Amino acid sequence: MKPSSEPKRIVILDTGREWGGGTNSLLELLKRIDKEKFKFGAIFYRNYPKGTESDIRRELEKLGVEFFLVPPKKLPPKVKILKELCRAGTFWLRPFRKDLLFLFDYHFRIRPQAEAIARILKDFRADLLYMNNQPASNLEGVLAAEKVGIPAILHCRIAKRVPRIAIRKTNARVQRVICVSRGLRDFYVSRGLRADLCTVIYDGIDLSLRPRKEPGSLRQRWGLFPEDFVLGTVCSLVKRKRVQDLLEAAYLVQRKTSVPIKILIVGEGPERENLERLSQRLGLSSRTLFTGFQSDPLSFIQTMDLFVFPSEKEGFGLVILEAMLLGKPVIATRIPGPSELVKDGETGFLVEPRQPKALASAIMKFLQDRRLAQTMGEKGRKRVEQFDIRHYVSGVTRVFEEVLSCSMSS
Repeated sequence: MKPSSEPKRIVILDTGREWGGGTNSLLELLKRIDKEKFKFGAIFYRNYPKGTESDIRRELEKLGVEFFLVPPKKLPPKVKILKELCRAGTFWLRPFRKDLLFLFDYHFRIRPQAEAIARILKDFRADLLYMNNQPASNLEGVLAAEKVGIPAILHCRIAKRVPRIAIRKTNARVQRVICVSRGLRDFYVSRGLRADLCTVIYDGIDLSLRPRKEPGSLRQRWGLFPEDFVLGTVCSLVKRKRVQDLLEAAYLVQRKTSVPIKILIVGEGPERENLERLSQRLGLSSRTLFTGFQSDPLSFIQTMDLFVFPSEKEGFGLVILEAMLLGKPVIATRIPGPSELVKDGETGFLVEPRQPKALASAIMKFLQDRRLAQTMGEKGRKRVEQFDIRHYVSGVTRVFEEVLSCSMSS
């Protein structure tokens, strides 16, 4: 048994594909958590980049976190063919089809992956496994913790369908599930996750954060004029972020107003080419600026008149807090997470996802009443104070201590 004064050893498991809000939240936690209490290692499937300037391995090692790269297992070719044949032959079993197909992944990909994770947990002498994602993508972590005999915590950050086997294993083998919003907790409980496992801890923001660049310099660099009304978003350019809805809404808006509209899209991802083509088809190429990934998103948000968050699936939406911190009004979708951050009609507007017309209507309200943007932005800045990063760090620390304490006493 380790001396009580020795730091508890926690391994982080992150199965993500790209840099996102969950990555930023994890790093902010690791910057601030008490290193005399906890020592961290981190298992990642990909050493994904932070733009062109760094990557997740380098950022973690700066914080004294030992990094383990475990490339994701793939289905053997014969099994993959069998899975596709099963997919084609079971279209009539629609309610159970996904669960049936998931069994191929469970036996031939997830279980071997769990073995690799378990070996690292043993070598690191881990006291706890902390999984930074949702149940479906962390089942191998649950199995690995069970094999080694240590407790596990799951930090859910997005609402996604979960195979029943993942729900059963999580209910039986995970000691605590942290949800980043009430809506996310309700989503997973409605799908069978035990309510008593779930704790809501909102992500937090450093209230002292400030943009690194002056808005005037960025406007000049990107060709934005004082008379331009700048709509913008910051996100990974993936399908679920629905950036196409922002473009379609901007197309509708520019047909109804003489105010010059510019669209600032900050981020990178597999959908960029599709979005650029859509912008061209809509006749918005001269109005749309794709900046790529930016390590200082606050400077770009500062140049915006209005921040838009059209995602159809989210758990929280940390970038919304960044926009509110800078006094920007926000239009977001009425989904778990964002709907708990934006006070509809007070700090911005909420619209239904996948509704460009509703989005355009909300944008027009700000164009027709410029003082509305200022008033809502000021109220948003005040609301952000409820999401101080210190609350987030203390909440996660408390869960670590409670789970470790119960583990020692059992």
